[in-house]
Amino acid sequence: MPKMMIGDALMALLQRKGRSQQELVLITDDGGGKYSLHGGACTIGTKFTLVALNQPDPDYPVKVTNNQGLHLWTSDYDLMFLNTGVTMDYRQGRIFIKDDAHILDQAVQIADGDAVLAAFKNGTTAEGSGC
Repeated sequence: MPKMMIGDALMALLQRKGRSQQELVLITDDGGGKYSLHGGACTIGTKFTLVALNQPDPDYPVKVTNNQGLHLWTSDYDLMFLNTGVTMDYRQGRIFIKDDAHILDQAVQIADGDAVLAAFKNGTTAEGSGC
């Protein structure tokens, strides 16, 4: 089971937004996933999104253990982009994610999973699909 450190500032933000008790899915937002908001081949592994859901999504079965007790999930595919020592926190108005080797993304978004799926169902597409 993968582990992640969640900073106190990010936890406070999630609490303020009413997201701390929801199921959260961490995705590599590469333009190909069911919740992808943006991305494409040239951004693979550099854009991440936290997707807030009201119930677990079986497409994201990997439980991510964390120090804040969040219900945090991902997939084996998304794990390929994370090394050891993953930390996510909030600073200067932005959510960032890093591991022991890299700063992965300094602008992680939080998305409402139901709203994303509804937008796709209604024909709205994710922004940015090219390089």
